Amino acid sequence: MDFPWLSLTVAVPLVGALVVALSPRTGRLAQQVGLTFSLVTLALAVVVATQYQAGDGMQLTETYSWIPALGVHLAWGVDGLGLLMILLAGVLVPIVLVAAWNDTEVDLDGVGQGTAAGFTALVLALEGLAMAVFLATDVFLFYLVFEATLIPAYFLVGGYGREGRSAAAVKFLVFQLGGGLVMLAGVVGLYVVSAQAGTPSYLLSDLMGLDMPTEAGRWLFVAFFTAFAVKAPLFPVHTWLADTTGKATPATSVLLVSVLDKIGTFGMLRFCLGIFPEASQWATPVVVALALISIVYGAFLAIGQDDLMRLIGLTSLSHFGFITLGIFVFSTAGASGAVLYMVNHGVGTAALFLVAGFVAARRGTTSIRELGGLEKVTPVMAAMLLIAGLATLSLPGLSPFVSEFLVLIAAFQYHWFVGAIAVTAVVLAAIYILWMYQRTMTGPPPTVAEAPDAEAARKDLGVRELVAVVPLVVALVGFGFFPQPLLKASNDYVGDLLTHVGVVDDSPTVPVATGTSAEEGEH
Repeated sequence: MDFPWLSLTVAVPLVGALVVALSPRTGRLAQQVGLTFSLVTLALAVVVATQYQAGDGMQLTETYSWIPALGVHLAWGVDGLGLLMILLAGVLVPIVLVAAWNDTEVDLDGVGQGTAAGFTALVLALEGLAMAVFLATDVFLFYLVFEATLIPAYFLVGGYGREGRSAAAVKFLVFQLGGGLVMLAGVVGLYVVSAQAGTPSYLLSDLMGLDMPTEAGRWLFVAFFTAFAVKAPLFPVHTWLADTTGKATPATSVLLVSVLDKIGTFGMLRFCLGIFPEASQWATPVVVALALISIVYGAFLAIGQDDLMRLIGLTSLSHFGFITLGIFVFSTAGASGAVLYMVNHGVGTAALFLVAGFVAARRGTTSIRELGGLEKVTPVMAAMLLIAGLATLSLPGLSPFVSEFLVLIAAFQYHWFVGAIAVTAVVLAAIYILWMYQRTMTGPPPTVAEAPDAEAARKDLGVRELVAVVPLVVALVGFGFFPQPLLKASNDYVGDLLTHVGVVDDSPTVPVATGTSAEEGEH
């Protein structure tokens, strides 16, 4: 189509961020304007989904020459993977703004901080840059917006949250910039390789068809994968995760883990497998090992946490291990499960962070040992926390189960011991989620001495909080019983990607009776 739907999808939240930043610094106007821009962005993402035709590859493409001497273009395009990611971001941002409506003036310790207008502007800026990342089809453009996402993310972590947020923001930035610098070397290397092959180009379509020298491809793969492993995160470059989610606001943690961190696994699929297929298969044993360590280690770390927000953050280390494992076992089940996992994890973890934030706001603490008893006085909030927690442990009937099941099937097909190690996370997840729920929700209700505001501690979820959480719970249940819409969007993409990599799934083996038994069976 001639209409630039993708450019508009990127531009609207960025324009919204500018408008909100220039709006009055008091009252609800900034938040109302920001919410409106986020809803318009969601509507645009839905329009893109209606224009998308499954099975037709990259669509709604826009390509404009930018820096001809370097082969750089302002290029957008959407496929099944990108479509799911922009829909995920489009849905979560208005939910985050609603959930944080009353929480951006003070942190959990009651210390004054940045304004609501500033928070809203940063959220919209992050959304616009995330949209650009998921839609960019030029590697140079992707790198620029990949790094630019750190600017609003840094200020969201450092400007809003709990005591110690500044140190957490610096640690987050150092890790992310370190990965980005390594990736920059890979971006420069791609220019050299493409120039040697003829005309320099950063267009994804040109690079995917490039006959790249084996050694160069492997070194470039390492550069890109390192940056994506930090972003995801993956062991051993994960240590920023718990500190960040432990100090940031719940709303910021949702954006970081459910949207921004998806850029890591998105990049593995789009660029590592897309541009470096041979190197991706060469690195598979090491990547699979790192994924397994992340799965098990992240679960054990979560079990030992007392801080509720750190616990939820560390569960994501385990989940991103599953996603990475699904990508690098190179099978239809694994890749489809990984793409589905990215969406389901985003929805489930968002619900868990937000409900945990509502709990912490009522009790004035995120320490699990200081919580307890809310199940009796706030049954709706307890039910929402339980559903979100059960989704995190991939209970059958909730959407994460489908994706985790597909990844485990692929892991066992890859090698039995890989599947055996990965499946231990099912038991470990049950431990850290159910134990967390027992300690935070069961027991005697809170007393005046235990809560700074006993009346507030006994209030169940209000209308605004339900508006934020209920859509996520509905999605968890709906896609748990009917995941076909998500699979329909991703299956053709997965098939095309594996064909490009040169992987063909083995056909199922069906035993056939022979000799007399077979003849008797025919009669």
